[in-house]
Amino acid sequence: MTGDVSDSAKGAAAHPQEFPPVCVLGLGLIGGSLLRAAAKAGRTAWGYNRSAATVAEASADGFDVSADLTATLARAQQAGALIVVAVPMPAVDQVLAAVAEHAPGCPLTDVVSVKGPVVEAVARHGLAARYVGGHPMAGTADSGWPAGSADLFRDAVWVVCDGDPGNPPVRALVERLAHDCGARIVAAAPDEHDDAVARISHLPHLLAEALACVGADDGLALQLAAGSFRDGTRVAGTAPALVRAMCEANAESLLGALDEALELLERAREELAGPGTVAELVEAGHRAHRRYLAARGQR
Repeated sequence: MTGDVSDSAKGAAAHPQEFPPVCVLGLGLIGGSLLRAAAKAGRTAWGYNRSAATVAEASADGFDVSADLTATLARAQQAGALIVVAVPMPAVDQVLAAVAEHAPGCPLTDVVSVKGPVVEAVARHGLAARYVGGHPMAGTADSGWPAGSADLFRDAVWVVCDGDPGNPPVRALVERLAHDCGARIVAAAPDEHDDAVARISHLPHLLAEALACVGADDGLALQLAAGSFRDGTRVAGTAPALVRAMCEANAESLLGALDEALELLERAREELAGPGTVAELVEAGHRAHRRYLAARGQR
């Protein structure tokens, strides 16, 4: 099922008002951008954040938000809103408990960067029958409400992770939301998703942290650092708590990807210390990068 591009959102009605309101729980970079994008697309949308300061910022920007989770969910239940869980993984269980208590009849999705643990948490709270997971593959190294943008998901991939059995009605709502945000929909099973993002999202975070540490140990190196160091360490600017949340929640898949990377680097070290060449890794990496560029072009 990996890489299956859904057409169901394309065939959906063209008028956003025909779809239920959107209730976004968590107004950081992703949740805040989602609220902006949904409103820009003409959807009725409101949000929640536990931080009064974030709520004040979003309210000042003209958005319908609250720091009262119970009231927010009661409103969602009454309106039959599509609830989007957009909090970091450590807060997911608490938020789902509130959803189960105050809005159990609402369709439910999420934008958390791992899917397996979310699927398990949804099941624990008895919400699996109304849930289809999601993950927009977009972001920046910045965080918080001010970092958000209504265009963050434009032309990005939005992974939709149906369970087994699937849930076509909720899936259609999730796909429509992704479509309204300007994203391209790709289907994947939760375990497929977690294995993939370990390689192309979570591992790069650890490599960026390591590269930043190595470069920062030399004052002259920092003065000379230019494009390659800047690009290679960009995501090391992400808030450490967010990096830990995504990497630690996906530990099993990330360990496999990390082992592969360490094996490649160890082999390159042995070659460099012996024959004095890094040709094997450099040439393999160059070919792999060309495959990545070709895949982007096909997308």
